[in-house]
Amino acid sequence: MSATDPDRKRPNGALAPLSYPDFRLLWSATLVSNFGGLVQAVGAAWLMTQLTDSATLIALVQASNTLPIMLLAIASGALADIFDRKSLLMAALCFMTVVSLALAAVAYAGGLTPWILLGFTFMLGAGQALYNPPWQASIGDLVGRQDLPAAVSLNSVGFNLMRSVGPAAGGFIVAAFGAAAAFAVNALSYLPLLGAMARWKPQLAPRVTTPEPFMAAMGAGLRYVVLSPNLIRVLLRGALFGFAAIAVLALLPLVAKSHPEGGSLLFGGLLGCYGVGAIGGALMNPRIRARMSNEHVVRMAFGGFAFAALVLGLTDAIWLHGLAMLPAGASWVLALSLFNVTVQLSTPRWVVARALALYQTATFGGMAAGSWAWGGVAGAHGVQTALTAAGLLLLAGGALGIWLRAPEFGSHDLDPANRFREPALQLDLRGRSGPVMVMVDYRIDHDDVPEFLRLMQQRRMIRRRDGARGWALLRDLEHPDHWSESYHIATWDEYVRHNLRRTKTDAEVTTQLRALHRGDGDPAVHRMIERHSVGPRDDVPLVGKIEVP
Repeated sequence: MSATDPDRKRPNGALAPLSYPDFRLLWSATLVSNFGGLVQAVGAAWLMTQLTDSATLIALVQASNTLPIMLLAIASGALADIFDRKSLLMAALCFMTVVSLALAAVAYAGGLTPWILLGFTFMLGAGQALYNPPWQASIGDLVGRQDLPAAVSLNSVGFNLMRSVGPAAGGFIVAAFGAAAAFAVNALSYLPLLGAMARWKPQLAPRVTTPEPFMAAMGAGLRYVVLSPNLIRVLLRGALFGFAAIAVLALLPLVAKSHPEGGSLLFGGLLGCYGVGAIGGALMNPRIRARMSNEHVVRMAFGGFAFAALVLGLTDAIWLHGLAMLPAGASWVLALSLFNVTVQLSTPRWVVARALALYQTATFGGMAAGSWAWGGVAGAHGVQTALTAAGLLLLAGGALGIWLRAPEFGSHDLDPANRFREPALQLDLRGRSGPVMVMVDYRIDHDDVPEFLRLMQQRRMIRRRDGARGWALLRDLEHPDHWSESYHIATWDEYVRHNLRRTKTDAEVTTQLRALHRGDGDPAVHRMIERHSVGPRDDVPLVGKIEVP
């Protein structure tokens, strides 16, 4: 049975995605990889506190992990929508394995400086930037649409299950064997996931067009998100949440170090409390979403993280700090999993990796900027001041929902409409030939004009979002019931892609427009290639090859 087969027998609720064998296999292997990544993060963060007293450099350990995701995620998303996602995932895993082994070797030899350590963590972040968009986009291929929110939450459960033990284990490994051992553990942790990826046999839909050019694919992803108001709101709230909330994680090594009994074990223990809270948040996520609107969940997440930042900034007791990390972990999962699911359910499959990449660019870009900014504030005014300011900003971010309300999960059917059939052309046209101008003729009764114009507003957004340029609606001055919709497409290949991108919800607009048309048959479609100068061999008619109707 396929992942989206509605008749497959499966459990309901938070564990439903585990009934899909491929998801279960990859999720289990990801647990091991997450464990290694968290051990490595503790090793890098704590080693930096031993190499320098600079609050900025210590906070930049977080930034060096998140900055590559901001810089490279959109490129990775475009690659994930163009090429085989499994190959990209395995390439990223191999790269991170090699970098982790090199980091362990340099650390063991005693050759690390603060900037060399930041360089290695930056490279690991680059590998994660290549890995994240194809992995997140693949979740929708591994499970059915109805189980996607639970699958995203399970991903969070898996990561934070390891967060509850990984940092503590990392603190022990660093204290007992040194940071080099933590880096070696991370390198070994990629091997089970590489094995699981090798066994995975994804069911790929047959390609009916040539792959999009890389730069054009990046532009298409940017255009789709910019013309999707719901996605823009998610990106803005995600960026603000990442910017403010990262202060807690970026400055936590300094919080642990400030205690007389502080050390790598205390740092790992505080991160463990954070992980326990995150597991609780992930397990409660389905019940919370069932009882609350998305905006109320987001406000609760901002408020929970604000509480944690203020407690860390205004108190000195270790037990209060550990307690504060519990709502911080829960809030992190509630906010980011909701943002992730909203993007996935608001985006068709042809562009989902690029939309997720842009979401990650915004969120991790906020984290990278926040790590640098809060490190600077801590260096100039103290850790407590930085954490208190971050807490106040988080409270303001929750109130921002009055104007930038988080959208509810999309109810639109974003599966491909599959209505387009490429026409038989009478010219010897190449796929890269263009530009192509398209005109669609309608006859509309006077009484139907307001409804026609309303639908055309939706059509304009759909056309532009899917790649059309120069869209216009024309009305005949001598025959006012004659209307023409016109737009341009760069090439014939792009015209075919433009039509294949149409979703079932988009097709409903087409059906309603056809119902308003009063001419004989369907509205006439004219597809014309633009020529400002035509050579003698351009656009050669296919005489005798295709029967002219």
